[in-house]
Amino acid sequence: MPTHRNWAGNIQYSARAYHRPTTVAELATLVAGSDRIRAVGSGHSFNPLGDTTGDLVTLAGLPADVRLDEERRTVDVPAAMRYGDLASWLHERGYGLANLASLPHISVAGAIATGTHGSGERNGNLATAVAGLELVTATGELRTVHRDSDDFAAMVVSLGALGIVTRVTLDVLPTFDLRQYVHLDLPRPALDEALGSAYSVSVFTDWRSTRGTQVWRKQLADAPAPPAGWLGTTAADRPCHPVPGMPTANCTEQLGVPGPWHERLPHFRLGFTPSSGDELQSEYHLPRADAADALAALDEVAHLIAPVLQISELRTIAADDLWLSPQYHRDSLAIHFTWIADTTRVLPVVAEVERALAPFAPRPHWGKVFTTAPEAIAATYPRWSDFTTLLHHLDPTAKFNTPALNPLFPR
Repeated sequence: MPTHRNWAGNIQYSARAYHRPTTVAELATLVAGSDRIRAVGSGHSFNPLGDTTGDLVTLAGLPADVRLDEERRTVDVPAAMRYGDLASWLHERGYGLANLASLPHISVAGAIATGTHGSGERNGNLATAVAGLELVTATGELRTVHRDSDDFAAMVVSLGALGIVTRVTLDVLPTFDLRQYVHLDLPRPALDEALGSAYSVSVFTDWRSTRGTQVWRKQLADAPAPPAGWLGTTAADRPCHPVPGMPTANCTEQLGVPGPWHERLPHFRLGFTPSSGDELQSEYHLPRADAADALAALDEVAHLIAPVLQISELRTIAADDLWLSPQYHRDSLAIHFTWIADTTRVLPVVAEVERALAPFAPRPHWGKVFTTAPEAIAATYPRWSDFTTLLHHLDPTAKFNTPALNPLFPR
C-alpha cells in the first residue's frame, strides 16, 4: 500500500481500511459494499481531495496492460499508470502525447480528474486528450464512456466524485522532438509575448524583482534558436532549477539540446525528486486576457508572498469544454505558488492572494491549497448546477465524498 500520507506530507489520510484489489471485479465488490470509498493515486494533491473516513483503495494492483490503437490514434492505459512511464512506452513505439505536466511522477487518472495541465497557448490541459473512460460507479457497475457519450464532458474532470476510474483512453500523435532554452531576467512588459513564444512556456518569478525571473521555453526542435538578447533577457549558460538552491540534475535537459517530447516537456526527470520536495502548492486559473491586471494586483501583496514563497510559475492553457475544468470556456493564465512547508504561515498569505485575484474570477487548482469559499468557486463554473445534478444521480449517498468535496457539494 502507499503511504498513509500524501506526497507532500501535509495530509494524514483518515481511512479506516486500505485495499489493493487485483481485478476490476474485486474493486467493484469493494465499491458496492462500502459506504465511503476513495481511490488514491500518486498522492500529489495538497488538500484532502483524496482522503476518506471509509475505505482507501490503490489501483496499482489492477492489470497493467497498455493497448495502442494505431488506427484510431489512441492508447488505453490503467488509471494508476504514471505519465512518465506511459510517455516512455509511447515514445518507444513512435508516438507521443500533446502535452505533459511539469512533473512526470503523477498518475494518469488523478491528473485528469483534477484538471492538471502543462503549458502552451494552443495546448489544452491533460484531460483534453481523454477519448474515453472506464469507471466503477457507486453501485459497483462498470461503466464506459466515450466522447460521444452523454455527460462525457462532466465525467472527465470529475474530482473522483462520480466513481473510481480504472482505465483511460488518450489521444496520441506521432512522436516529436523539442529543445529547451532558459532565459534570465525577463522584463515584465515582455511577459505576454514570452508566454506565447514557444510550444510550451513557463515563467518563474520570486515576486521580489525581475532579476529572479526565469523563462523556460520548450520549442519544436526545427524552430529557429532564439537570438541573443531575446526580449531583453540573458540566455542561461548552464542548467537551471526553478527553485533556487535545488540540484539541477533533477531537471530535464536544457541549453537547446534536442530531445524527445517526454524528456523536455516536464521540468523534472522521472527518477529524481520533483520541485523542492518539501513544500505546499497553490494555483489559480484566470482569463488569459486579464493577465496584466491580475499580476499588477499581486504586486500589491508581493511583500506578503515573498517571505513564504519558494518560487512562482506562470503558464498559459487553452480553453476546453469540460464542465469542471479550470479552463472551461476560457483561455487561461495559471499562477502557481510553491510555498514553504509551513501551513500556519502559508494559509494567511493564500487568503491575501485570493483576495487580490478575486476581481478576475479565479478558479483554484482542485488538487492544491486554497481557501476560496465554495460559493465563489461555484460562481465561476457555468455548468456547476448541472454537475451537481449528475453527481446526486450517480452517487446519491455521497459514497465518493471527501473532506475537500463536502463543502463544495453538501448533502
